[in-house]
Amino acid sequence: MQQDCVLITGGTGSFGRTMLQDLLRRGCPEIRILSRDEEKQDMLRNSLRSPNVRFYIGDVRDRDSVDRAMAGVTRVFHAAALKQVPSCEFFPMEAVRTNIVGSENVVRAAVEAGVRSIVCLSTDKAVFPVNAMGMSKAMMEKIACAIARSIGPDAPTTIALVRYGNVMYSRGSVIPLFVRQIKEGAPITITEPGMTRFLMPLRDSVALVHHAFTHARQGDLFIRKAPAATLTDLATALKELFGRPDHPVDIIGWRHGEKLYETLASAQDLSHSEDMGEYFRVSMDGRDLNYRPYFTEGDIHAAEHRDYHSHNTERLDVEAIKSLLLSLPELAAELDAWNRR
Repeated sequence: MQQDCVLITGGTGSFGRTMLQDLLRRGCPEIRILSRDEEKQDMLRNSLRSPNVRFYIGDVRDRDSVDRAMAGVTRVFHAAALKQVPSCEFFPMEAVRTNIVGSENVVRAAVEAGVRSIVCLSTDKAVFPVNAMGMSKAMMEKIACAIARSIGPDAPTTIALVRYGNVMYSRGSVIPLFVRQIKEGAPITITEPGMTRFLMPLRDSVALVHHAFTHARQGDLFIRKAPAATLTDLATALKELFGRPDHPVDIIGWRHGEKLYETLASAQDLSHSEDMGEYFRVSMDGRDLNYRPYFTEGDIHAAEHRDYHSHNTERLDVEAIKSLLLSLPELAAELDAWNRR
């Protein structure tokens, strides 16, 4: 039996590092990190000093570098992406090259290398996309599903996706920003007070990916249910935790391409989904180009669902947000340093 070898693209990012630590705890014999940032790789290598981790300098845009890292791999976590909404708004073709072309390179390389399973990481912004980042991720989802549909359910490689919203204390999270502003005495900058965001700890995003590896059928998309909060309540919770309830807040207005709320699943997604308790499994549309059965029979279940978004999920109050924040190791360390200052 082939020894388990896991490739993480974008492995020096917030999710990649958390996934790496989890795999090491589980005793994975070989983990490969593919990324283009040699400085981050060097820092990670020196902090880990693990013989189980191998580092590959490369870019998902370059198929040759993907193929080199993919040889002999059994599972792939595809996390490499351009994730900053404003950056993608100003440089949309860069989002196309990394999130669309790069993702196709990774999925096709995995299929050709005979990888057992690949999970691609998507985002709420791919649902009803209004910005370049979301549009590029939506296309990534479509490409992964198209390849999954083409190779069929009996192929050696299973292609799946996961979709999640704001991951707490990740690179794109506002929480580290708010904490830094409190510590520096600067006003907390909020774009829109009533804006809501899902709140998911990194540990839950890792659990979502493991769930996908364990339960995926060809082309499945998995979504983890999560509570949400307004930016105002999130800022209030942090101010109270740091003992600064009167810390000033500055309303700065919406950024380029920003949404009022995050949508993790559309009504159309949910019309062909399975509720798995903590997760939704959205099945791939396996129809071919012959749409006759659809048009003659119709889809009587599509109207029974509504979108699943951060305005209609469980809404956390300030006390519940504080409890969730205190469960984050990163915030616990920040508070400990703050209280000992």
